[in-house]
Amino acid sequence: METITPHHFVGLGGVLFAIGFLGVVIRRNLLLVLMSLELMLNGVNVALVAFSRTSLNLDGSLFVFFIMTVAASEVAVGLALLVALYKKRASVFSEDMSLLSN
Repeated sequence: METITPHHFVGLGGVLFAIGFLGVVIRRNLLLVLMSLELMLNGVNVALVAFSRTSLNLDGSLFVFFIMTVAASEVAVGLALLVALYKKRASVFSEDMSLLSN
């Protein structure tokens, strides 16, 4: 039986980050873009926890705590902007975002 090494966790974090990055680049729906940004942040969190566990210190876990608080505030602000966009244009697509200036 093979043991799980930190390389596996770093690989998982890289895959999560890559999927999130593709979601940000490809998607037009702003809600899905926000979800993809969260996926990218979670990929970074997995890698940081793996590095923290291998080096036997809590620095990476502390960074994860701060990243999670920033992600929570990003979701709150992002969803508020999406609600404002939907009330103004009845759409949550990224091409309608430039129309907010009218």
